[in-house]
Amino acid sequence: MTGTVPTRALLATALVPTLLLTACSGAAETEASGTPTRIVLADAQPVGEFDPVNGYGELGVSPIFEGLLRPESTGDDALPELVPALAAAPPEPNDDNTVWDVELRTDVTFSDGSAFDAEDVVATYSAVLDPDTASEVAGSYSMIESVTALDDHNVRFTLNAPYYAMPARLTLGITSSEEITSGPAADSGRDRNPIGTGPYVLADLSADQAVFEVNPEYHGPEPEVTEMVVLSIPDDNTRAQRMRAGNIDGTVLPPVTAATFADVDGSEVLPVRTAEWRGLSLPSDNPFTSDPDARLAMNLAVDRDGVVENVLAGHGRPSHTPIPDVYGEAHDPDAVFEYDPEAAADLLDEAGWEEGSDGIRVRDGDRAEFTLYYLASDNLRRDLATAFAAEMLPLGIEVDIQGASWDEMEKNTTEAGILLGGGDKPYDLDTQVYATLHSREDGTSTYENPGDFSIPGVDEALEEARATLDPDERVEAYRKVQRAYIENPTYVFMAFVDHTYIAAEDDWDRGPLVLEPHAHGVSWGPWWNLAAWRR
Repeated sequence: MTGTVPTRALLATALVPTLLLTACSGAAETEASGTPTRIVLADAQPVGEFDPVNGYGELGVSPIFEGLLRPESTGDDALPELVPALAAAPPEPNDDNTVWDVELRTDVTFSDGSAFDAEDVVATYSAVLDPDTASEVAGSYSMIESVTALDDHNVRFTLNAPYYAMPARLTLGITSSEEITSGPAADSGRDRNPIGTGPYVLADLSADQAVFEVNPEYHGPEPEVTEMVVLSIPDDNTRAQRMRAGNIDGTVLPPVTAATFADVDGSEVLPVRTAEWRGLSLPSDNPFTSDPDARLAMNLAVDRDGVVENVLAGHGRPSHTPIPDVYGEAHDPDAVFEYDPEAAADLLDEAGWEEGSDGIRVRDGDRAEFTLYYLASDNLRRDLATAFAAEMLPLGIEVDIQGASWDEMEKNTTEAGILLGGGDKPYDLDTQVYATLHSREDGTSTYENPGDFSIPGVDEALEEARATLDPDERVEAYRKVQRAYIENPTYVFMAFVDHTYIAAEDDWDRGPLVLEPHAHGVSWGPWWNLAAWRR
């Protein structure tokens, strides 16, 4: 392990510019050449929770863990290719995609010195699937019937139905079988003492900072960035101030705040394209939003171009469905809601929603109103919720926006709208859209189709896309999904957002950015492939 494990007192000096060795950034430590070898980043999220069984590093991007496959990017304007990581070769399906065999590498060792083999893969996936584990991501792997070791270096995944998108489920981080214990994942202790095969190890962890150092057992090229310190700073303005002062080397900020760094010497603004949509779920147990005409009218009354320009500072693209254009032919460019507030008003008139004395529409004694929750700590969600409510009021719709915690929102998903971010698994179209639009299934998250709607024709098309072996049939099935959704929307999708990062200018060759999922923060952005940075 390079260097020594820092103490909290030593780490505190990372925030005092006068005590730091500087190169391109006030926070980075340097070698004699002047090239930083230590990087300090500030994240909005808490540090910790490093358990792959509970979903950490699930998409194959993590300093600590590797999956069987990992994303390989040529840039953030296209889907990355999923290539072997702990696998020795691409997975091999049988004729109907119900069995997938994976050959494993033979030269990999965990950070604790134990050898990686098939039992580790079996143990990790089995733990995710075990109901007693209560894994937060178990629903994403419900198509897996069993995982078995054929021998020390070959694994078989047997599925309960044909599933073409299985490679997108093979990026889950693998931990040592010796770390798998019975009982809930949240009680296992793995999140604070992670054992992986990735390029870094967790050297120190406290309430507000995590320190990563090079894994001496890593099987790949040795990282040239030898230490990464991640500070948890939830407040956007505080992170921005630390960045301006040169106390940190990078952070993630909302787009409007990030735009203020455009002319700051020594910093660069890095917007990264994503498949993440931002929009709102609509409640099925509300008299107004349960009306299909009302849901269509609201979609017609949203100026999505204005949202991108004014709320996202231009860092995004309008979204009408959860399928962006990076999916090529499967994306239907005609599946859009033309911005037309007058048509929206006419539609509500025809549906019997008449303007009341206070300007809010009423039908049969029910007012055109609902509550819209947003995460209280998320300024961007607040701004999007505010923009939506402002556009609805002239139409005679009253939207009461309220900041809340996830726990509060989860109790009311069919009675209130929620300002959501989606696209958490975008590296295949099935994982991008199935859980969002399919009727609610047993064992899935409350936030998968939170309004609990069923759209005629959509379930059948999504299931057809999963099962077919014909790529052309799959494309047509996804186009059916979009056409059916536009006729009967159950959300208001507003925009595909760019994630906006601020990084200190430096001399590193960082490699390409990657199209990002809903998840963001300093594990992504220009740091997603930190171990591959070269001078």
